Amino acid sequence: MYGTKDNQRYMKPLSPTKQKILLLLFAGVALSCAPTLGRQARVFKRAAREWKRIDEQALRTAIRDLYRSKLIDGKQNRDGTHTFVLSEKGKKKALTYQFETMKIEKKKWDGKWRFVCFDIPESLKSSRDALRRKLLDVGFRELQKSMFVIPFECLSEIEFIIEYFRLRAHVRYGVIDAIDNELHLKKMFELS
Repeated sequence: MYGTKDNQRYMKPLSPTKQKILLLLFAGVALSCAPTLGRQARVFKRAAREWKRIDEQALRTAIRDLYRSKLIDGKQNRDGTHTFVLSEKGKKKALTYQFETMKIEKKKWDGKWRFVCFDIPESLKSSRDALRRKLLDVGFRELQKSMFVIPFECLSEIEFIIEYFRLRAHVRYGVIDAIDNELHLKKMFELS
């Protein structure tokens, strides 16, 4: 599992330029998976912004290093251009970086509450604790020991987190219209 500390020990840290390249290549994967044109446009806009921030010489060096480290695969096309794609190893590394920087976007509240609850066995205690920390890190608040809530749309982020920790069988996500301590939650999330 690439989300564990054991596997992360084997991954050397990459320079910011190399991280951006991996994430930009991963954005290409995200574009093909984005369910709506709006999401595709957001992914494309973010990728274009980051692309402009990369120094050309640093880009050439980083691509060469990423190719040597087998994080990307490349081929020369007939027209003289090059095509680079993430290798499986590169996808895992890119997912790790995306996971570390993930936040849930605060939008206008639609009056619904999103919750995550789980019943994770003691044998997976370290994954359970890591899930708790990540939910808090992305903006959830703890209602009970194994139930977290947030007022913003976040299904794709939660799906990603659940897959990252490989806890699909133990985690539930839901959307509710009302909760008995809503006033307290509104204050907590600074909602009007």
